[in-house]
Amino acid sequence: AQARGADLEQRYAGVLAGLAAEDRPAALAEALTADGYAATTSQQGLGLQLCQHHCPVQHVAAEFPQLCDAETAALGRLLDVHVQRLATISHGDGVCTTFIPAVLDHETKVSSP
Repeated sequence: AQARGADLEQRYAGVLAGLAAEDRPAALAEALTADGYAATTSQQGLGLQLCQHHCPVQHVAAEFPQLCDAETAALGRLLDVHVQRLATISHGDGVCTTFIPAVLDHETKVSSP
């Protein structure tokens, strides 16, 4: 699982190098799509949701969820932010969903509704 996560990270690091933090999720979704994951991003509250509509290892990951954990950790390192996996195809969900929180700078203020 760790080797697969490291491979994923190595493959996509070049794609994301030099991009601004706000441009990385869309570029990552494009790279994942090129590799067969059919990935999309959408705005969700104070962040983005990365959805992978296909998983090439879903049957193996169903038995070894460490694959999903390693992939999630790699995504977080690639995006340089703590991400949270909300759903996985291998667990029986319709898509693999990862929440990517918005990175707020120190001058940004968030007010309650």
